[in-house]
Amino acid sequence: MQRQSLIARLSRRAWPAGKAFALVGGAFGCTFLALLFWLAVDQHLVLDGSQRLLDHAVPATLERFRLARNVEQLRLEGEHVFSGRTPVARQQALFIVSLLASHPAVLADARAAGLAGEVERFLSRSMHEGMSEARHAEWAMLASRLTLLADDVSSEGVNLATADLHRMSATMLQSRSKLLLVLALVAVFVGGFVFLIRRHLIQPLQAIDQALSALGSGQAVTPFAPASMLEIRAVERAIGQLREVMQENETTREQLERLATTDGLTGMFNRRHFLAVAEEEIKRAQRYSRPICVGMADLDFFKHINDSHGHASGDLVLQSVAEIFARTLRHSDWGCRFGGEEFAFVFPETGLREAHRLAERLRQSAAASQIALADGSRVDITLSLGLADASSCPLEIALQRADAALYDAKQQGRNRVVTAPVGHATGETARQPFNGDAPPSVDTAST
Repeated sequence: MQRQSLIARLSRRAWPAGKAFALVGGAFGCTFLALLFWLAVDQHLVLDGSQRLLDHAVPATLERFRLARNVEQLRLEGEHVFSGRTPVARQQALFIVSLLASHPAVLADARAAGLAGEVERFLSRSMHEGMSEARHAEWAMLASRLTLLADDVSSEGVNLATADLHRMSATMLQSRSKLLLVLALVAVFVGGFVFLIRRHLIQPLQAIDQALSALGSGQAVTPFAPASMLEIRAVERAIGQLREVMQENETTREQLERLATTDGLTGMFNRRHFLAVAEEEIKRAQRYSRPICVGMADLDFFKHINDSHGHASGDLVLQSVAEIFARTLRHSDWGCRFGGEEFAFVFPETGLREAHRLAERLRQSAAASQIALADGSRVDITLSLGLADASSCPLEIALQRADAALYDAKQQGRNRVVTAPVGHATGETARQPFNGDAPPSVDTAST
């Protein structure tokens, strides 16, 4: 009877939640710290091995791989010297061989430097004296030596980190066994801690959740039972402030969304948001077999404007071009600042012929504009545009085709619209800067 009475009194006693949690947490923390110290030795060994890899093995391995890549590229360019169809192609290949032979990574290795110099001298003599059968046979031997050297250098790079990796592997296996024991001991403490958390924290929070659900559905809220924890009382007070906080969060979310989707300078969509929208538009058009086109536009001679009038004037020109796009494009069209002075567009429900008319209208609007700069001068601007059909290819391919058409527009004299042929392959030739035209006229007489 006395034992049952003692148990009943203990079960009815109000235990201070803070002290109970502190006691359990302290016991758990001390035990856990001791176990962590037990693991610290192995972890220290692993970290030392990792640091050695980062400081020595990995950089040295990367250097070996770079050297092997340069040696292999040297061999390939040497093949081009012999197999080039035109003298210009062979001369270009020989020039690349000279660059590779003088590369710092090649010169830093005595074997590679010697062989690269020998290859360069041999190819130079072959270019001047002619490509005979004997030359071809001698080149085959040099190419074989280059291949063997590239393989040897790559193998050296792999072997650099092998010893450290083996030591780290053994230490990690030992740490795994210790960690399993630590986890088993931690599970015992966590089980007891979860029991206390559920009884003194989770159950009161479940009552609060039910009250919030009732509040959200417009039902009457059941009064809370007196809480013994100050944290629970704080949550109850916070319920009254929840509505105001939610409204403020919604306003902040809209502002952040606007910042995340627009370009800060021009106010147009940024590249990331444009790519997401364009991807969906193209998928929709292809799903229902509807026409759709993409376009790329570039502001001609923008570097000259920056160099002559400063970057602030360049920013003003970009803003003015964005306003021209806003006035000229249709509501269904999507445009963005793709990067620098380059812009991208998507024209839904539009074939190439109609897209060409729209792009021509953009070009004419830009050409007819004279932008007043802060220094009182005025600058004429022109646009070069490239268009591509996107109804039967992924967005990336369509943008590549439009970019190639834009490059063609630059080569043809700028200030024009060029349409990429359907099925036109791109990506095989990198774009090169084109400087064949004079810079735009700038009227500095106006003030």
